[in-house]
Amino acid sequence: MTGPLTAVTGASGAVGGRVARRLARVGVPVRLLGRDPARLPDLPGAGHAPPAPYGEPEAMRRALDGAHTLFLVSAHESPDRVREHTTAIDAAVAVGVERIVYVSFQGAAPDATFTFARDHWHTEAHLRTVDVRRTFLRDNWYLAGLPAMTGPDGVLRGPGGDGRVAAVAHADIADAAAAVLLDESTDHDGRVYDLTGPEALTLAEAAEQLSRAAGRTVRYEPESREAAYASRAGQAEEWEVAGWVTSYEAIARGELAAVSDAVPTLTGHPAQTFAGYLAENPDSYRHLLPGA
Repeated sequence: MTGPLTAVTGASGAVGGRVARRLARVGVPVRLLGRDPARLPDLPGAGHAPPAPYGEPEAMRRALDGAHTLFLVSAHESPDRVREHTTAIDAAVAVGVERIVYVSFQGAAPDATFTFARDHWHTEAHLRTVDVRRTFLRDNWYLAGLPAMTGPDGVLRGPGGDGRVAAVAHADIADAAAAVLLDESTDHDGRVYDLTGPEALTLAEAAEQLSRAAGRTVRYEPESREAAYASRAGQAEEWEVAGWVTSYEAIARGELAAVSDAVPTLTGHPAQTFAGYLAENPDSYRHLLPGA
């Protein structure tokens, strides 16, 4: 299979790398972009762009020149992330990119509880102002984040209350993205897809599943807002700590509880459950095993 050139950003990461592999596997011409070209995978028929930080317009124009489609994985969180995104988008439009598929976040809104979700809304808003075909993939929390945010002491702490989260696997996001990118029809133009798992779990339920997988007691400890900020103070800059805390608060307020059928609809297979993810990824909770 051949076709127009697709530029994949974040190609050394968990989503971009998976998407690049899926496209290369079926013979789609791919150009890989990443912050560190040395970390980009070697894939059949894939070219590597020179370093092109999102916020540097000339570098992005060079990296995207000749591409028909841009798969835009959101930049690492930073106070300047919206400007970085809009700069990358404008560079793509300037060199004639015709289509952008952007990885956003479920519940993106200007007043979203989760502060980083506001960045995604502003990026989406900018994309809607430019002359380009566009699709938004709004993913939920990553399933991988649930064990990652659980401490070696077996406690998952945060101000999530008894809210639910429809967390999704990286692999399902990549499968859905690849399905959209491989379909050159206009069916996905202007569409917003919420990419979620098949279930919405409370954090206490997630802890119970981690307990079964790890063979030890893992528990969820709700925190107040004040306690959450205090327990994380000094671990990062204030804007990043706010992102951590408000991600839990978004769960508590029900903003991440909606389960979508977009993954099975786009991919033709069920979205992965948390139990299934843990069974396939024992390394994700290795720090929780007895004696670890």
